[in-house]
Amino acid sequence: MTTTLDFAALWPFWPQLLAGLWTTIVLTVVATIGGVSLGILGAALRSGKPTIFSHLWGAYVELIRNTPFVVQLFFIVFGLPGLGLKLTAGQAALIAMLINLGAYSTEIIRAGIQVAPKGQWEAARVLGLTKLQTFLRVILPPALRRIYPALVSQCIIVMLGSSVVSQVSYEELTFMANLIQSRTFLSFEVYLVTTLMYLALSLLMRQVLLAVGRKWLGSEG
Repeated sequence: MTTTLDFAALWPFWPQLLAGLWTTIVLTVVATIGGVSLGILGAALRSGKPTIFSHLWGAYVELIRNTPFVVQLFFIVFGLPGLGLKLTAGQAALIAMLINLGAYSTEIIRAGIQVAPKGQWEAARVLGLTKLQTFLRVILPPALRRIYPALVSQCIIVMLGSSVVSQVSYEELTFMANLIQSRTFLSFEVYLVTTLMYLALSLLMRQVLLAVGRKWLGSEG
């Protein structure tokens, strides 16, 4: 029995695939910016003296890092409405990705901060800088340079994990692929094309983020 591949049959569905790809890109950009910002905030809290806020943030980090992303997503989509907070699929997907990346990036960035020489804090204090100025101008930039490749990899992992949000009917790339497959029954063709699109997006995202790091941080990644 001979099986014939029919990639040409997917041509009419390219607008849907590209729309799903664009949705994935937008979701990833917003989640990356928001998640890394959360990570910087969390790393600052966790790197200072222990406080109630640092302990609470630590509990959040451990909760997210030790539970599956799909469970976190389902809790936001199906659990929060029980508390009276109703969200659209897009809002739930974005929040899930934000809190997931925020938790992981907190520990990645904190690792870079912890190896900063204590003399930098003392020198900044002698120069009259406030703690906030010291953190943003003296401590954070070299810390980000040290951990930037790991942070980029985590952002890409979160982007690939966005395929899970198709489970809550958010119309990103994987959702569109599943929809097209159900209409055409061309499973191999659809998922091969989708795989290549994710691969291209991952490679492009890595190069863009590394270029940003070289320009703004002097990273060598």
